[in-house]
Amino acid sequence: MTLSENLAKINLLRKGLDELRPLSNEAEDKLWEKLRLEWNYNSNHIEGNTLTYSETKLLLLFEKTTGDHEKREYDEMQAHDVAIHLIRDWAYDKERGLTEADIKNLNKIILVKPYWKEALTYDGQQTRRQIKVGDYKEYPNSVKLKSGQMFHYASPEETPRLMQELIDWYRIRITEIKDPIYLAAELHYKLIRIHPFDDGNGRIARLLVNYILMKNGYTPIIIKSADKENYITALQKADAGDEAAFPNYMAEQLIWALELEAKAAKDENLEEPDDIDKEIAILKKKIKQENKLTEKGTPENICNTIEENIIPLFKMLEKRANELKDIFFDYDRIMGYKILPGHAEHRLGSKESDWDILIKNWLTKIRNENQQIIQFNYAYEFKGLQKTIDGRNMWMGLDIFFDSYNYRIKTPDNSKDRLFPYGEKITEDDLQNLIKPMLRDIIKRIKDAK
Repeated sequence: MTLSENLAKINLLRKGLDELRPLSNEAEDKLWEKLRLEWNYNSNHIEGNTLTYSETKLLLLFEKTTGDHEKREYDEMQAHDVAIHLIRDWAYDKERGLTEADIKNLNKIILVKPYWKEALTYDGQQTRRQIKVGDYKEYPNSVKLKSGQMFHYASPEETPRLMQELIDWYRIRITEIKDPIYLAAELHYKLIRIHPFDDGNGRIARLLVNYILMKNGYTPIIIKSADKENYITALQKADAGDEAAFPNYMAEQLIWALELEAKAAKDENLEEPDDIDKEIAILKKKIKQENKLTEKGTPENICNTIEENIIPLFKMLEKRANELKDIFFDYDRIMGYKILPGHAEHRLGSKESDWDILIKNWLTKIRNENQQIIQFNYAYEFKGLQKTIDGRNMWMGLDIFFDSYNYRIKTPDNSKDRLFPYGEKITEDDLQNLIKPMLRDIIKRIKDAK
């Protein structure tokens, strides 16, 4: 939906809520507990805190801990909870304004105490830096983008001036802007672009968003950790000049929050699938869209795969091996397969040229008897390199392992195993890429032989 459409929906939800307010004490407590847990968990989880939602609930509601986490993660979760209650108090005080000292104080609260953290220098080099709490940064806090480019926030030298200008802008803006979602989004964006602290900038920006919304009678929003990618994308769109992108993203989150408050007012269930359940659902949807595993490895499908993909691969292997066999005293070919039940093994060593007919006869037998193939292999064993007195044998071959929905091709060299789904034709490039590393490896061994 567009920003104007989302704002219209917010206005309708707000009017509906005004008719339901004030909430009963029980509904208010129920709503606040839900928002408090979601807010603490998600805002910290976005920044790397590893406590689960259940562990967050146990810690904040019952002051108990479980799991194996760093002490700092528990401390910061509790400290962030203190900050949430503090800005709630600020928001309810209609006469109170926002100061630069308030923002510094929030940073001091949520970071608890100084600590050491991995960081990047201005040119992208890894370093380690002590994080100071409640003070503006002393070093650049640039980040490396997925593209590999460095994104530079405000320099330490200009940060104090920019933060004072931000507060001055805010004091003027609150008298001009009609919709607080714009003000909240703008303040968040401007603060993030400055990135005034060594750490905690995102959490503070989200705290200030909800300070503005609560001060104007709105429900606090939650930026879900499972939605982090869309959150970052909205900020990046703003960087690219799309002024509506970030306010629109914030408006979408506010719709969720207002609908949640309406549920509380009507005494409806506020429980939702937690983030891990949502991530699983998203993952399922993504895998379904990208799924290549469309056929199961039945005896028929595996036999078809051998005929369409593996035999051409064997023929290419034979062609390249024949180019090498004359520099050895002797050679042999080994073919075989394993089937279920009992991992019965059938192997044949032969120099005869009718091996492909033999394989097809095997496949016909396997089809007729409905036997499950689990492995197929074909290899050349070269014996006694002519230029040396080294009598060791050299191998060049392929092992194919058949699983439920794919098959794995393994070579005797150090190249990585390749996975292929049933029902997909192996390309000529795939065949070449499987054979060439193995061929290079055996050529190197021939050169190194003494």
